[in-house]
Amino acid sequence: MEENELIERAQNGDSRALSELVKKYEQTVFNFAFKICRNRERAEHTMQETFLSMVKNLHQFDKKSKLSTWLYTIVSNNCLMLARSDKRHSYTSFDDDESFIDEGAIADWSVTPDKTVENEELRQILDESIQKLPPDYRVVFLLRDVEGLSTEETGKIAKLSVPAVKSRLHRARAFLRNEINKRLQDGK
Repeated sequence: MEENELIERAQNGDSRALSELVKKYEQTVFNFAFKICRNRERAEHTMQETFLSMVKNLHQFDKKSKLSTWLYTIVSNNCLMLARSDKRHSYTSFDDDESFIDEGAIADWSVTPDKTVENEELRQILDESIQKLPPDYRVVFLLRDVEGLSTEETGKIAKLSVPAVKSRLHRARAFLRNEINKRLQDGK
C-alpha cells in the first residue's frame, strides 16, 4: 500500500494503517531522536511523544511535505524542549565566531580523509564532539549532514530561514572541525 493511501486511511480512523505508519517510521524516529538526545531513555521518550503527537495531529497533516519531514519536525521539537528543560547540560555559546573557531588549529584534511573517516577512533571523537554541540545546532547538523536532507527541508523542520540553516550548519561544522583537531592533536 502506498504511503499516501496509508496516511489517508489513518486520517480516517483506520488503526491498522496508523499502526503500519508507526512501524514504518519507528526505527527512523528512534535513531534520529537518539542522535539528538544522546541518551537511550530520552530517545525512547521522544519516540513515544512523537508518535503520540502523530496520532493526535495526523488529521492536520496536509501532505504538502513528506510524512518523514513532518516527523523530523516533531522529533526535533521534542528533543529541543527536553534539552531546554534540562539545566544540567551546558553548551558553548555560538554567538561569537571567534570563541570557538581556532583557525590555527585546523589540520590538513588532505591526509587520507577516506581512511581517516573510517577509523573507529575518529568516529568516536566525532560522536563525542557532536554531543557537545548545542541542541539547536545539533539538529541542523544531523538533518543536513547525517540524514542528508536539503537546506530547505532542514529549514522547514527547524523553523529556520535558509540563511539561518546555512549559518548554523557552518558554525556547527567549524565547531566540530575544531573539536576533532584538538582531540587529534592531544592524542599525539
